[in-house]
Amino acid sequence: MPRSSPPPVPGTPVRPGLLVLALSLGVTTLSLLQSLVVPVLGTIEDQLDVSPGAAGWVLTANLLAAAVLTPALGRLGDLRGERPVILGILVAVALGTLLAVVTTSLPLLLVGRILQGASYGLFPLSISVLRRELPERRLGVAMAIVSSTLAVGGVAGLVATGLLVGNGGDYRRPFWIGLAVTLLSLALAARVLPRRPSSGTGRVDWWGALVLGIGLVLLLLPLSQGNAWGWSSPGVLGCLTGSAVVMAGWVVLQRRTAQPLVRPAMLADRRTIVPNIAGLMSGVALFTSFLALLQYVQVPEEVTGYGFGATVLEASVVYLLPGGVAGILVAPVAGTVVSRVGALPTLLAGAATGVTGFLLLAFLRGEPWLVVVAGVLTQLSVTIAYAALPALVVQAVHEDETGVANAVNSIARAVGQALGSTVAVTLIAASYDAGTGYPGAGAFTGVALVGALATLVVVLVAAIGMVADRRGGTGRRADPLRRVEEATARAGEWSPVSGIR
Repeated sequence: MPRSSPPPVPGTPVRPGLLVLALSLGVTTLSLLQSLVVPVLGTIEDQLDVSPGAAGWVLTANLLAAAVLTPALGRLGDLRGERPVILGILVAVALGTLLAVVTTSLPLLLVGRILQGASYGLFPLSISVLRRELPERRLGVAMAIVSSTLAVGGVAGLVATGLLVGNGGDYRRPFWIGLAVTLLSLALAARVLPRRPSSGTGRVDWWGALVLGIGLVLLLLPLSQGNAWGWSSPGVLGCLTGSAVVMAGWVVLQRRTAQPLVRPAMLADRRTIVPNIAGLMSGVALFTSFLALLQYVQVPEEVTGYGFGATVLEASVVYLLPGGVAGILVAPVAGTVVSRVGALPTLLAGAATGVTGFLLLAFLRGEPWLVVVAGVLTQLSVTIAYAALPALVVQAVHEDETGVANAVNSIARAVGQALGSTVAVTLIAASYDAGTGYPGAGAFTGVALVGALATLVVVLVAAIGMVADRRGGTGRRADPLRRVEEATARAGEWSPVSGIR
Protein backbone atom coordinates (compact mmCIF):
# COMPACT_ATOMS: atom_id res chain seq x y z
CA MET A 1 0.00 0.00 0.00
CA PRO A 2 1.56 3.35 -0.98
CA ARG A 3 2.30 5.62 1.94
CA SER A 4 5.00 7.87 3.27
CA SER A 5 7.90 6.40 5.16
CA PRO A 6 7.82 7.77 8.71
CA PRO A 7 10.96 9.49 9.90
CA PRO A 8 12.93 7.96 12.76
CA VAL A 9 11.34 8.86 16.08
CA PRO A 10 12.58 8.50 19.61
CA GLY A 11 11.11 6.09 22.10
CA THR A 12 10.70 2.40 22.70
CA PRO A 13 9.53 0.45 19.63
CA VAL A 14 5.89 -0.56 19.82
CA ARG A 15 4.61 -4.11 19.82
CA PRO A 16 2.27 -4.23 16.80
CA GLY A 17 -0.12 -6.80 18.29
CA LEU A 18 -0.64 -4.83 21.50
CA LEU A 19 -0.96 -1.58 19.58
CA VAL A 20 -3.69 -2.97 17.33
CA LEU A 21 -5.46 -4.45 20.36
CA ALA A 22 -5.40 -1.12 22.22
CA LEU A 23 -6.68 0.87 19.26
CA SER A 24 -9.32 -1.75 18.41
CA LEU A 25 -10.61 -1.63 21.97
CA GLY A 26 -10.86 2.15 21.79
CA VAL A 27 -12.83 2.05 18.54
CA THR A 28 -15.02 -0.68 20.03
CA THR A 29 -15.83 1.76 22.82
CA LEU A 30 -17.09 4.20 20.19
CA SER A 31 -19.36 1.76 18.36
CA LEU A 32 -20.53 0.04 21.56
CA LEU A 33 -21.71 3.28 23.16
CA GLN A 34 -23.27 4.37 19.91
CA SER A 35 -25.50 1.32 19.50
CA LEU A 36 -26.36 0.09 22.99
CA VAL A 37 -29.02 2.77 23.52
CA VAL A 38 -30.93 1.94 20.33
CA PRO A 39 -33.00 -0.96 21.73
CA VAL A 40 -33.71 0.81 25.06
CA LEU A 41 -35.14 4.13 23.88
CA GLY A 42 -38.61 2.90 24.78
CA THR A 43 -37.34 1.76 28.17
CA ILE A 44 -35.75 5.18 28.77
CA GLU A 45 -39.05 6.78 27.82
CA ASP A 46 -40.95 4.67 30.36
CA GLN A 47 -38.43 4.71 33.23
CA LEU A 48 -37.68 8.44 33.03
CA ASP A 49 -41.30 9.32 32.22
CA VAL A 50 -40.49 11.37 29.15
CA SER A 51 -42.00 11.62 25.67
CA PRO A 52 -40.69 9.60 22.71
CA GLY A 53 -39.31 12.81 21.20
CA ALA A 54 -37.42 13.63 24.39
CA ALA A 55 -36.00 10.09 24.62
CA GLY A 56 -34.84 10.39 21.01
CA TRP A 57 -32.44 13.12 22.08
CA VAL A 58 -30.34 10.39 23.73
CA LEU A 59 -29.27 9.46 20.21
CA THR A 60 -29.36 12.97 18.76
CA ALA A 61 -27.18 14.61 21.42
CA ASN A 62 -24.45 12.01 20.92
CA LEU A 63 -24.50 12.42 17.15
CA LEU A 64 -24.44 16.22 17.27
CA ALA A 65 -21.50 16.23 19.69
CA ALA A 66 -19.63 13.88 17.37
CA ALA A 67 -20.26 16.16 14.39
CA VAL A 68 -18.84 19.17 16.22
CA LEU A 69 -15.86 17.47 17.88
CA THR A 70 -14.55 14.88 15.40
CA PRO A 71 -12.88 17.17 12.80
CA ALA A 72 -11.21 19.30 15.47
CA LEU A 73 -9.98 16.25 17.39
CA GLY A 74 -8.59 14.67 14.22
CA ARG A 75 -6.70 17.82 13.32
CA LEU A 76 -5.54 18.32 16.91
CA GLY A 77 -4.04 14.83 16.85
CA ASP A 78 -2.22 15.63 13.60
CA LEU A 79 -0.70 18.76 15.14
CA ARG A 80 -0.14 17.86 18.79
CA GLY A 81 0.31 14.10 18.69
CA GLU A 82 -2.26 11.35 18.95
CA ARG A 83 -1.41 9.94 22.37
CA PRO A 84 -2.51 12.91 24.54
CA VAL A 85 -5.64 13.47 22.46
CA ILE A 86 -6.68 9.80 22.60
CA LEU A 87 -6.14 9.65 26.36
CA GLY A 88 -8.09 12.88 26.85
CA ILE A 89 -10.99 11.53 24.77
CA LEU A 90 -11.12 8.31 26.79
CA VAL A 91 -11.16 10.25 30.08
CA ALA A 92 -14.08 12.38 28.81
CA VAL A 93 -15.94 9.29 27.58
CA ALA A 94 -15.40 7.51 30.91
CA LEU A 95 -16.81 10.51 32.81
CA GLY A 96 -19.79 10.70 30.47
CA THR A 97 -20.50 6.99 30.78
CA LEU A 98 -20.22 7.12 34.57
CA LEU A 99 -22.73 9.97 34.57
CA ALA A 100 -25.10 7.90 32.40
CA VAL A 101 -24.79 5.01 34.88
CA VAL A 102 -25.61 7.00 38.02
CA THR A 103 -28.17 9.55 36.85
CA THR A 104 -31.94 9.21 36.60
CA SER A 105 -32.31 12.65 35.02
CA LEU A 106 -32.75 13.05 31.27
CA PRO A 107 -30.78 16.36 31.11
CA LEU A 108 -27.83 14.76 32.90
CA LEU A 109 -28.10 11.67 30.70
CA LEU A 110 -27.85 13.96 27.69
CA VAL A 111 -24.74 15.59 29.15
CA GLY A 112 -23.24 12.12 29.49
CA ARG A 113 -24.12 11.31 25.90
CA ILE A 114 -22.49 14.56 24.73
CA LEU A 115 -19.28 13.60 26.50
CA GLN A 116 -19.50 10.15 24.91
CA GLY A 117 -19.72 11.86 21.51
CA ALA A 118 -16.01 12.67 21.79
CA SER A 119 -15.37 8.95 21.21
CA TYR A 120 -15.92 9.45 17.47
CA GLY A 121 -12.50 11.06 17.37
CA LEU A 122 -10.85 7.77 18.38
CA PHE A 123 -11.11 6.18 14.95
CA PRO A 124 -9.31 8.80 12.83
CA LEU A 125 -6.63 9.17 15.48
CA SER A 126 -6.15 5.39 15.59
CA ILE A 127 -5.57 5.29 11.84
CA SER A 128 -2.99 8.07 12.21
CA VAL A 129 -1.13 6.04 14.85
CA LEU A 130 -1.12 2.92 12.70
CA ARG A 131 0.09 4.78 9.63
CA ARG A 132 3.07 6.18 11.50
CA GLU A 133 4.03 3.20 13.67
CA LEU A 134 3.59 0.11 11.51
CA PRO A 135 5.59 -1.07 8.51
CA GLU A 136 3.83 -1.23 5.18
CA ARG A 137 3.45 -5.01 5.22
CA ARG A 138 1.38 -4.84 8.42
CA LEU A 139 -0.56 -1.65 7.81
CA GLY A 140 -3.41 -2.96 5.65
CA VAL A 141 -4.41 -5.78 7.98
CA ALA A 142 -4.03 -3.58 11.07
CA MET A 143 -6.27 -0.83 9.65
CA ALA A 144 -8.84 -3.43 8.60
CA ILE A 145 -8.98 -4.95 12.08
CA VAL A 146 -9.31 -1.60 13.84
CA SER A 147 -11.85 -0.30 11.32
CA SER A 148 -13.97 -3.46 11.42
CA THR A 149 -14.68 -2.90 15.11
CA LEU A 150 -16.90 0.00 14.03
CA ALA A 151 -19.38 -2.57 12.73
CA VAL A 152 -18.59 -5.42 15.12
CA GLY A 153 -18.78 -3.19 18.20
CA GLY A 154 -22.20 -2.01 17.09
CA VAL A 155 -23.46 -5.59 17.10
CA ALA A 156 -21.83 -6.13 20.50
CA GLY A 157 -23.72 -3.14 21.89
CA LEU A 158 -27.05 -4.45 20.64
CA VAL A 159 -26.37 -7.94 21.98
CA ALA A 160 -25.25 -6.57 25.37
CA THR A 161 -28.43 -4.55 25.64
CA GLY A 162 -30.52 -7.58 24.75
CA LEU A 163 -28.81 -9.63 27.45
CA LEU A 164 -29.15 -7.01 30.18
CA VAL A 165 -32.45 -5.30 29.41
CA GLY A 166 -34.28 -7.92 27.37
CA ASN A 167 -36.73 -8.67 30.18
CA GLY A 168 -37.49 -5.10 31.21
CA GLY A 169 -34.36 -4.36 33.25
CA ASP A 170 -32.92 -0.96 34.12
CA TYR A 171 -31.85 0.91 31.00
CA ARG A 172 -28.60 1.90 32.76
CA ARG A 173 -27.26 -1.66 32.91
CA PRO A 174 -25.66 -1.65 29.42
CA PHE A 175 -23.73 1.50 30.34
CA TRP A 176 -21.83 -0.52 32.94
CA ILE A 177 -20.37 -2.58 30.10
CA GLY A 178 -19.56 0.61 28.23
CA LEU A 179 -17.81 2.00 31.31
CA ALA A 180 -15.78 -1.18 31.84
CA VAL A 181 -14.65 -1.25 28.19
CA THR A 182 -13.77 2.46 28.29
CA LEU A 183 -11.66 2.13 31.44
CA LEU A 184 -9.91 -0.95 30.08
CA SER A 185 -9.23 0.90 26.85
CA LEU A 186 -7.86 3.89 28.78
CA ALA A 187 -5.51 1.72 30.83
CA LEU A 188 -4.26 -0.18 27.78
CA ALA A 189 -3.82 2.98 25.71
CA ALA A 190 -1.83 4.66 28.50
CA ARG A 191 0.43 1.61 28.62
CA VAL A 192 0.84 0.93 24.90
CA LEU A 193 0.56 4.18 22.92
CA PRO A 194 4.04 5.50 22.18
CA ARG A 195 5.15 9.03 22.99
CA ARG A 196 5.98 10.55 19.62
CA PRO A 197 6.42 14.06 18.30
CA SER A 198 3.55 15.26 16.14
CA SER A 199 3.76 14.81 12.38
CA GLY A 200 2.23 18.18 11.48
CA THR A 201 2.92 21.85 11.99
CA GLY A 202 0.71 24.88 12.35
CA ARG A 203 -2.43 25.36 14.41
CA VAL A 204 -6.00 24.11 14.63
CA ASP A 205 -8.46 26.21 12.64
CA TRP A 206 -10.96 26.60 15.49
CA TRP A 207 -13.18 28.99 13.52
CA GLY A 208 -13.35 26.48 10.68
CA ALA A 209 -14.17 23.72 13.18
CA LEU A 210 -16.94 25.84 14.73
CA VAL A 211 -18.55 26.75 11.40
CA LEU A 212 -18.32 23.15 10.16
CA GLY A 213 -19.87 21.94 13.42
CA ILE A 214 -22.78 24.36 13.06
CA GLY A 215 -23.39 23.23 9.49
CA LEU A 216 -23.34 19.57 10.46
CA VAL A 217 -25.63 20.15 13.45
CA LEU A 218 -28.13 21.90 11.17
CA LEU A 219 -27.97 18.88 8.84
CA LEU A 220 -28.15 16.11 11.44
CA LEU A 221 -30.78 17.72 13.66
CA PRO A 222 -33.65 17.39 11.13
CA LEU A 223 -32.45 13.93 10.09
CA SER A 224 -32.75 12.70 13.66
CA GLN A 225 -35.85 14.68 14.68
CA GLY A 226 -37.74 14.86 11.40
CA ASN A 227 -40.29 12.24 12.39
CA ALA A 228 -41.14 14.12 15.57
CA TRP A 229 -41.15 17.60 14.02
CA GLY A 230 -42.76 16.69 10.69
CA TRP A 231 -40.78 16.59 7.46
CA SER A 232 -42.48 19.67 6.03
CA SER A 233 -42.29 21.64 9.27
CA PRO A 234 -40.53 25.05 9.39
CA GLY A 235 -37.95 23.58 11.77
CA VAL A 236 -36.86 20.84 9.34
CA LEU A 237 -36.90 23.04 6.25
CA GLY A 238 -35.18 25.88 8.07
CA CYS A 239 -32.41 23.63 9.41
CA LEU A 240 -31.74 22.07 6.02
CA THR A 241 -31.64 25.46 4.33
CA GLY A 242 -29.42 26.83 7.07
CA SER A 243 -27.07 23.85 6.72
CA ALA A 244 -26.66 24.46 2.99
CA VAL A 245 -25.89 28.15 3.56
CA VAL A 246 -23.46 27.51 6.43
CA MET A 247 -21.61 24.73 4.60
CA ALA A 248 -21.21 26.95 1.52
CA GLY A 249 -19.84 29.68 3.78
CA TRP A 250 -17.50 27.17 5.39
CA VAL A 251 -15.99 26.25 2.01
CA VAL A 252 -15.38 29.95 1.30
CA LEU A 253 -13.82 30.36 4.77
CA GLN A 254 -11.52 27.38 4.22
CA ARG A 255 -10.36 28.78 0.89
CA ARG A 256 -9.42 32.07 2.55
CA THR A 257 -7.71 30.56 5.59
CA ALA A 258 -3.94 30.12 5.49
CA GLN A 259 -4.03 26.93 7.56
CA PRO A 260 -7.56 25.53 7.07
CA LEU A 261 -9.09 22.73 9.08
CA VAL A 262 -9.68 20.80 5.84
CA ARG A 263 -8.14 21.73 2.54
CA PRO A 264 -10.97 22.29 0.01
CA ALA A 265 -8.77 20.55 -2.56
CA MET A 266 -8.87 17.44 -0.37
CA LEU A 267 -12.65 17.37 -0.40
CA ALA A 268 -12.70 17.83 -4.19
CA ASP A 269 -10.09 15.13 -4.86
CA ARG A 270 -11.62 12.07 -6.50
CA ARG A 271 -9.48 9.84 -4.30
CA THR A 272 -11.24 11.19 -1.20
CA ILE A 273 -14.67 11.61 -2.79
CA VAL A 274 -14.90 7.86 -3.46
CA PRO A 275 -14.33 6.72 0.17
CA ASN A 276 -16.51 9.51 1.54
CA ILE A 277 -19.47 8.54 -0.66
CA ALA A 278 -18.84 4.89 0.13
CA GLY A 279 -18.69 5.71 3.84
CA LEU A 280 -21.97 7.62 3.65
CA MET A 281 -23.75 4.76 1.89
CA SER A 282 -22.19 2.11 4.15
CA GLY A 283 -23.56 4.01 7.15
CA VAL A 284 -27.02 3.91 5.57
CA ALA A 285 -26.65 0.17 4.99
CA LEU A 286 -25.49 -0.53 8.55
CA PHE A 287 -28.49 1.01 10.25
CA THR A 288 -31.11 -0.15 7.76
CA SER A 289 -29.81 -3.68 8.31
CA PHE A 290 -29.89 -3.35 12.11
CA LEU A 291 -33.34 -1.79 12.32
CA ALA A 292 -34.97 -3.98 9.69
CA LEU A 293 -33.72 -7.18 11.33
CA LEU A 294 -34.42 -6.17 14.92
CA GLN A 295 -37.98 -5.07 14.29
CA TYR A 296 -39.00 -7.66 11.72
CA VAL A 297 -38.07 -10.72 13.78
CA GLN A 298 -39.87 -9.40 16.87
CA VAL A 299 -43.25 -9.11 15.14
CA PRO A 300 -45.61 -11.98 16.16
CA GLU A 301 -46.61 -14.04 13.13
CA GLU A 302 -49.96 -15.06 14.62
CA VAL A 303 -51.07 -11.41 14.65
CA THR A 304 -49.64 -10.08 11.41
CA GLY A 305 -48.91 -13.10 9.25
CA TYR A 306 -45.16 -12.40 9.22
CA GLY A 307 -42.27 -12.22 11.67
CA PHE A 308 -41.05 -14.73 14.25
CA GLY A 309 -42.16 -13.25 17.59
CA ALA A 310 -38.59 -13.09 18.88
CA THR A 311 -37.71 -11.37 22.15
CA VAL A 312 -35.15 -8.54 22.26
CA LEU A 313 -32.59 -11.06 23.52
CA GLU A 314 -33.37 -13.58 20.76
CA ALA A 315 -33.32 -10.87 18.11
CA SER A 316 -29.86 -9.75 19.23
CA VAL A 317 -28.23 -13.13 19.85
CA VAL A 318 -29.84 -15.31 17.16
CA TYR A 319 -30.18 -12.83 14.31
CA LEU A 320 -27.45 -10.19 14.83
CA LEU A 321 -24.63 -11.95 16.65
CA PRO A 322 -23.71 -14.32 13.76
CA GLY A 323 -22.93 -11.31 11.58
CA GLY A 324 -20.76 -9.82 14.31
CA VAL A 325 -18.81 -13.04 14.74
CA ALA A 326 -18.39 -13.36 10.98
CA GLY A 327 -17.08 -9.78 10.88
CA ILE A 328 -14.42 -10.55 13.50
CA LEU A 329 -13.23 -13.52 11.45
CA VAL A 330 -13.31 -11.77 8.09
CA ALA A 331 -11.66 -8.45 9.04
CA PRO A 332 -8.03 -9.71 8.99
CA VAL A 333 -8.71 -11.52 5.72
CA ALA A 334 -10.19 -8.33 4.25
CA GLY A 335 -7.08 -6.42 5.30
CA THR A 336 -4.87 -8.95 3.55
CA VAL A 337 -6.99 -8.73 0.41
CA VAL A 338 -6.78 -4.92 0.49
CA SER A 339 -2.98 -5.14 0.67
CA ARG A 340 -2.74 -7.65 -2.18
CA VAL A 341 -5.40 -6.65 -4.71
CA GLY A 342 -6.27 -3.10 -3.67
CA ALA A 343 -8.92 -1.32 -1.63
CA LEU A 344 -11.32 -0.57 -4.47
CA PRO A 345 -11.77 -4.19 -5.68
CA THR A 346 -12.21 -5.25 -2.04
CA LEU A 347 -14.80 -2.52 -1.49
CA LEU A 348 -16.68 -3.54 -4.64
CA ALA A 349 -16.77 -7.23 -3.67
CA GLY A 350 -18.00 -6.44 -0.17
CA ALA A 351 -20.74 -4.15 -1.46
CA ALA A 352 -21.90 -6.80 -3.93
CA THR A 353 -22.26 -9.16 -0.96
CA GLY A 354 -24.42 -6.53 0.74
CA VAL A 355 -26.69 -6.14 -2.29
CA THR A 356 -27.28 -9.90 -2.22
CA GLY A 357 -28.07 -9.85 1.50
CA PHE A 358 -30.53 -6.96 1.26
CA LEU A 359 -32.34 -8.50 -1.71
CA LEU A 360 -32.61 -11.73 0.26
CA LEU A 361 -34.06 -9.77 3.18
CA ALA A 362 -36.48 -7.97 0.86
CA PHE A 363 -37.93 -10.96 -0.97
CA LEU A 364 -36.95 -14.24 0.77
CA ARG A 365 -37.37 -13.70 4.51
CA GLY A 366 -39.99 -16.31 5.28
CA GLU A 367 -37.70 -18.60 7.27
CA PRO A 368 -35.50 -17.69 10.25
CA TRP A 369 -32.37 -19.17 8.70
CA LEU A 370 -32.82 -17.02 5.60
CA VAL A 371 -32.99 -13.89 7.75
CA VAL A 372 -29.84 -14.98 9.61
CA VAL A 373 -28.03 -15.46 6.29
CA ALA A 374 -29.26 -12.07 5.05
CA GLY A 375 -28.03 -10.45 8.26
CA VAL A 376 -24.61 -12.06 7.95
CA LEU A 377 -24.23 -10.89 4.34
CA THR A 378 -25.32 -7.31 5.02
CA GLN A 379 -23.11 -6.98 8.09
CA LEU A 380 -20.15 -8.50 6.28
CA SER A 381 -20.52 -5.95 3.49
CA VAL A 382 -20.24 -3.11 6.01
CA THR A 383 -17.30 -4.77 7.78
CA ILE A 384 -15.44 -5.18 4.47
CA ALA A 385 -16.26 -1.60 3.47
CA TYR A 386 -14.95 -0.28 6.77
CA ALA A 387 -11.78 -2.36 6.24
CA ALA A 388 -11.18 -0.82 2.81
CA LEU A 389 -12.08 2.83 3.49
CA PRO A 390 -9.08 3.79 5.67
CA ALA A 391 -6.70 2.42 3.03
CA LEU A 392 -8.33 4.62 0.39
CA VAL A 393 -8.10 7.70 2.61
CA VAL A 394 -4.48 7.02 3.59
CA GLN A 395 -3.51 6.64 -0.08
CA ALA A 396 -5.02 10.03 -0.90
CA VAL A 397 -3.52 12.36 1.71
CA HIS A 398 -0.21 13.37 3.20
CA GLU A 399 0.72 11.84 6.55
CA ASP A 400 0.09 15.04 8.53
CA GLU A 401 -3.52 15.10 7.25
CA THR A 402 -4.35 11.48 8.12
CA GLY A 403 -6.34 12.37 11.23
CA VAL A 404 -8.53 15.08 9.76
CA ALA A 405 -9.06 13.16 6.48
CA ASN A 406 -10.30 10.10 8.36
CA ALA A 407 -12.37 12.39 10.59
CA VAL A 408 -14.17 13.66 7.49
CA ASN A 409 -14.77 10.05 6.45
CA SER A 410 -16.06 9.27 9.95
CA ILE A 411 -18.53 12.14 9.67
CA ALA A 412 -19.70 10.80 6.31
CA ARG A 413 -20.41 7.43 7.96
CA ALA A 414 -22.19 9.11 10.88
CA VAL A 415 -24.40 11.12 8.53
CA GLY A 416 -25.17 7.90 6.65
CA GLN A 417 -26.11 6.14 9.87
CA ALA A 418 -28.45 8.98 10.81
CA LEU A 419 -29.96 8.96 7.32
CA GLY A 420 -30.40 5.18 7.31
CA SER A 421 -32.01 5.24 10.73
CA THR A 422 -34.35 8.05 9.71
CA VAL A 423 -35.44 6.39 6.48
CA ALA A 424 -36.03 3.05 8.21
CA VAL A 425 -38.01 4.56 11.09
CA THR A 426 -40.06 6.72 8.70
CA LEU A 427 -41.00 3.81 6.43
CA ILE A 428 -41.88 1.54 9.35
CA ALA A 429 -43.86 4.22 11.22
CA ALA A 430 -45.81 5.18 8.11
CA SER A 431 -47.10 1.63 7.65
CA TYR A 432 -48.47 0.96 11.15
CA ASP A 433 -51.76 -0.91 11.11
CA ALA A 434 -54.14 0.34 13.79
CA GLY A 435 -55.84 -3.06 13.88
CA THR A 436 -52.75 -5.11 14.66
CA GLY A 437 -50.57 -2.44 16.26
CA TYR A 438 -47.65 -3.46 14.03
CA PRO A 439 -46.22 -2.15 10.74
CA GLY A 440 -47.18 -3.74 7.45
CA ALA A 441 -44.84 -6.28 5.87
CA GLY A 442 -44.24 -3.97 2.92
CA ALA A 443 -42.39 -1.52 5.16
CA PHE A 444 -39.61 -4.04 5.73
CA THR A 445 -39.38 -4.70 2.01
CA GLY A 446 -38.96 -0.97 1.49
CA VAL A 447 -36.25 -0.68 4.18
CA ALA A 448 -34.36 -3.63 2.70
CA LEU A 449 -34.54 -2.09 -0.78
CA VAL A 450 -33.13 1.16 0.60
CA GLY A 451 -30.20 -0.85 1.97
CA ALA A 452 -29.79 -2.60 -1.37
CA LEU A 453 -29.74 0.76 -3.18
CA ALA A 454 -27.16 2.16 -0.75
CA THR A 455 -24.81 -0.79 -1.24
CA LEU A 456 -25.36 -0.65 -5.01
CA VAL A 457 -24.11 2.95 -4.90
CA VAL A 458 -20.97 1.67 -3.17
CA VAL A 459 -20.53 -0.88 -5.97
CA LEU A 460 -20.83 1.89 -8.57
CA VAL A 461 -18.43 4.37 -6.94
CA ALA A 462 -15.87 1.60 -6.40
CA ALA A 463 -16.15 0.59 -10.05
CA ILE A 464 -15.87 4.21 -11.21
CA GLY A 465 -12.80 4.65 -9.00
CA MET A 466 -11.17 1.55 -10.50
CA VAL A 467 -11.82 2.76 -14.05
CA ALA A 468 -10.47 6.21 -13.24
CA ASP A 469 -7.34 4.70 -11.67
CA ARG A 470 -6.66 2.66 -14.78
CA ARG A 471 -7.12 5.66 -17.06
CA GLY A 472 -5.09 7.97 -14.84
CA GLY A 473 -2.34 5.46 -14.13
CA THR A 474 -2.65 5.86 -10.36
CA GLY A 475 -2.63 3.17 -7.73
CA ARG A 476 0.39 0.88 -7.74
CA ARG A 477 2.17 2.51 -10.68
CA ALA A 478 4.84 4.79 -9.31
CA ASP A 479 6.02 6.66 -12.41
CA PRO A 480 2.81 8.63 -13.10
CA LEU A 481 2.68 9.63 -9.41
CA ARG A 482 6.25 10.83 -9.62
CA ARG A 483 5.44 12.90 -12.69
CA VAL A 484 2.47 14.50 -10.91
CA GLU A 485 4.60 15.28 -7.89
CA GLU A 486 7.40 16.77 -9.97
CA ALA A 487 4.94 18.88 -11.95
CA THR A 488 3.29 20.31 -8.86
CA ALA A 489 6.67 20.90 -7.25
CA ARG A 490 7.75 22.91 -10.27
CA ALA A 491 4.53 24.91 -9.95
CA GLY A 492 5.36 25.65 -6.34
CA GLU A 493 2.31 23.84 -4.98
CA TRP A 494 1.92 21.07 -2.39
CA SER A 495 0.88 17.71 -3.80
CA PRO A 496 -1.35 15.30 -1.89
CA VAL A 497 0.57 12.42 -3.46
CA SER A 498 3.87 13.79 -2.26
CA GLY A 499 5.67 11.14 -0.26
CA ILE A 500 2.95 8.50 -0.25
CA ARG A 501 4.62 6.02 -2.54
